[in-house]
This record gives sequence, structure tokens and C-alpha cells, in this order.
Amino acid sequence: MRLICLPYAGGSAMIYARWRRVLPVWIDVVPLELPGRGMRMDEPLQADPAALADQLAAELAGERWTTPYVMFGHSLGGLIAFEVAHGLLARGVGQPEMLLVSGTEAPAVRDGSRWREPLGDDALREELTRLKGTPQEALQSMEIMSHALPILRADFLMCGNYVHRQRPPLSCPVHVFGGDSDETRREALEAWRDETSAGFGLDMLPGDHFFIHSQQAELLSRITALLARQRSPRLAAAGVG
Repeated sequence: MRLICLPYAGGSAMIYARWRRVLPVWIDVVPLELPGRGMRMDEPLQADPAALADQLAAELAGERWTTPYVMFGHSLGGLIAFEVAHGLLARGVGQPEMLLVSGTEAPAVRDGSRWREPLGDDALREELTRLKGTPQEALQSMEIMSHALPILRADFLMCGNYVHRQRPPLSCPVHVFGGDSDETRREALEAWRDETSAGFGLDMLPGDHFFIHSQQAELLSRITALLARQRSPRLAAAGVG
């Protein structure tokens, strides 16, 4: 089973490369890199989430792979994963076995008004400090910040430019993870229930917005259990068991 992973604002999908060493071999971790970072450094940054999701869905659809897949995204990555799932469905590609989203409000209840104008460097540093996901050494490094701040600025603009569109709910299960000390409200996580006509689940883990790092072992254990349960009916149908 493929596990396609999208990064949070300001991040590279390669944060998920380490998951390959921890997850079972039957889970194929696929970090889905965004333009302007990592191996796609030479591509222009994107500030339009709909256009980005359309681009990523077109790229994935063009691969013509048949392996069952699951999508995971944290924060902004969860929102983009949701839009990519709809984009694949619109292109006739089977939808994911499951959508896993982490640390992000449901599309219909999110308010991105604070991100609709580009933030200056000082404001971006303040946001990084508030979110507690960036070491102080990095915040104080001009070299690191000169590279990171343009990416973060574009990603925050994507948060501000997001517009929820009414569509039929996905027919795959949606499972949400949240941090119990994160500013994202539990009710906003629960609202993801409206985006699926199948099963819904919510797990709250200890930690702030970046619980995906501080609680990595527990998060991956729960993801493995979810995917194993999703995989079992397929194996039974194929006569494997």
C-alpha cells in the first residue's frame, strides 16, 4: 500500500523519508514534494492551493499506478491532500483507501483570513516561534531563514487563498489526528466528518502543533494499525490470509 505524504507549511516532504525506516515494509512511503523545495527547488513556488492540487493530481494520475494508496498530510499538507484526492477522483483515478489528515481544521470551517496578505520576515519569524516547530538556532541563522522565509510566505498565502468548494463527500474513510495542546480546536477537527460518507475517526495525541515529531512513534503505530485494518479485506478478497 502506498502512503503518499504531503508536508506542512514551510516544510519539505522529505521529512517523511525517516518514516520508511520505521513503518512495515508493506507500506510504501511516498513523500510528495511541492514546487520550490527539495528536488523541485527550481520550480516556482505556488500560492494558489487549487492550482497546486490540480498540478499534483495530474502528476499522480499520469503515473498510471495500480497499487492501493492512502494520503496523509499535516497542517497545510492535510488540506492539499484532501484537494488532491478530489482531483484524482475527477480524473477517473480510484480514490484513496483512506484520507489521513493531521493538525488542520476541516475545509468547511477553516478561517484563513489572517493569511490573505503576504507576511513580512519579522511576522513570519513570530509565527515560527509561536508554532514551536523551529529550533532557535535556525531562527537566528540568516542563511537558513533566507531560504525558508520565501517558502513559508507562499505557503501561508496558500492558507489564506483556500476556498472550500461544495462537492459530494469522499466515499473513503477519513481519520484525523490532533495535538491536545494545539490551538486547532477539537470541534474543527471533528468537522472533517462531513467530508466523508464512509467511516470517520479522531485521535488526540499529547503535544502542540508539531506532535507529529514529538509523538512520531505513537502516530506511526496508529497509522500502521489503521492501514492494516484497511488492508485486511483486500487480502481476504484476493484469497490471501
